[in-house]
Amino acid sequence: WWSWEAGLAKREPEALDRARRELASDIDFATYAQFLFFRQWGRVKRAANARGIVVMGDAPIYVSRDSSDVWSHRELFDLDEAGRPRAVSGVPPDYFSPTGQLWGNPLYLWDRMEQDGFAWWIARLRANLRLCDLLRIDHFRAFAAYWSVPAKETTALNGEWVPAPGEKLFAAAREALGGLPIVAEDLGIITPDVEALLQSVGVPGMKVLQFAFYEPDSGYLPHRHVQNAVVYTGTHDNDTARGWYARLSPEEKARVRDYLGGDGSAIEWDLIRAAYASVCDRAIVPLQDVLGLGSEARMNNPAEPGGNWGWRARADAFRPELAARLARLAVLTARASPRSTS
Repeated sequence: WWSWEAGLAKREPEALDRARRELASDIDFATYAQFLFFRQWGRVKRAANARGIVVMGDAPIYVSRDSSDVWSHRELFDLDEAGRPRAVSGVPPDYFSPTGQLWGNPLYLWDRMEQDGFAWWIARLRANLRLCDLLRIDHFRAFAAYWSVPAKETTALNGEWVPAPGEKLFAAAREALGGLPIVAEDLGIITPDVEALLQSVGVPGMKVLQFAFYEPDSGYLPHRHVQNAVVYTGTHDNDTARGWYARLSPEEKARVRDYLGGDGSAIEWDLIRAAYASVCDRAIVPLQDVLGLGSEARMNNPAEPGGNWGWRARADAFRPELAARLARLAVLTARASPRSTS
């Protein structure tokens, strides 16, 4: 939108009216396609809910510069007069990249958002919660403080932490929406202010088992889990369980085997059992781990901007014996009643 003619880029009423007339056919088609999608998705969700299935959605914390959100609410984002970001999003060096991750999204002007009671965020959460029953919010730590990188930088190394509104946002959202059926993605560099925010908001965080074995008494180890949390063997950003285990050092593999009590030959099921046996309220297992797949089935590598999200499950992968194995574990660990799995 920043490359459009100036009147349209700035959403001047005359330019918008002209565009609506000139692009009426394209607008009607996009509107109809969205109508079909939302109708079809509604049918899918109702069918899932009728079978006792909770649908969990995912909301990235940032939106793209070329999104309708940024174009229609430029005043809420840290942009210059030409629509260029002054600073962009990312995270400092981490588990995935020694130079950090430079995401490049424009940053929010939180002071401006607070002036209208965080109306944009409340509208966004409301829209998302119409589509799912439970919403995972990505990069939760940025609600306490976010990593701001000058737009001219080519890596995320030279950024700085900037305070964010924290509890103010969630208090406003709770007042407007009632309860907050959300899960906080509280991974990455977690500082005391992030822990305090998570405790204050009272929403569950995440426990990823693949992160559990690099420190002697990591909070990701099952014996350190808490009830108000969601445990994962790995997430869409991790390698599969088999791929992860194959890349460990001999010493790390030995520690994993000692803790889980297996010989490593079916490491994915050792991790699945540990997840189901955790005290966390919910346990989530990527389909790739249920199918016992290796790195060829990895969903996403956060340090690489391309070549991701290509894996697809084949219809013949959904075998009854795998479903039965998961069902037995669910009953054994009181995650399902015998009646619900019969």
